[in-house]
Amino acid sequence: MDTTRKTIILFSGDFDKVMAAFIIANGAAAMDDDVTMFFTFWGLNALRRPEKVATTRKSPLQKAFAAMMPRGPGRLALSHMNFAGAGPKLMQRMMRQQNVMSLEELIATAREQGIKMVACTMSMDIMGLRAEELIDGLEFAGVASYLGDADEANVNLFI
Repeated sequence: MDTTRKTIILFSGDFDKVMAAFIIANGAAAMDDDVTMFFTFWGLNALRRPEKVATTRKSPLQKAFAAMMPRGPGRLALSHMNFAGAGPKLMQRMMRQQNVMSLEELIATAREQGIKMVACTMSMDIMGLRAEELIDGLEFAGVASYLGDADEANVNLFI
């Protein structure tokens, strides 16, 4: 059987939407599909390192954007029922009770399965993010790269 290809654009930085994207990506990879995840705008927050990282020069606006955005998957908010920040903790508790992998584990599994994770360089520039602020093992490219992958895929999702 030929390998099929899937692409996922992750635009959202909401915890539940990021979870869904990684669950779908890992499921497709487990079925031997080639998977590309393209992280743009708020979706880039899922790839941020949780610790503050010294970076090269940023404009004042880029510094402000980067300071206001959550650092990493452990600090993402829910799209609904965020409850002043308590929502993600409640969701994570329910996930543990139901033996669902954490977002950090899903990201690690995606890396182990060879899922191609691409950070949008244009969005990084706009949002004031630098490569050293993101997790290791990523590719960096623009929309043309994603569109090339999408042209060859049989499923393209926008989350």
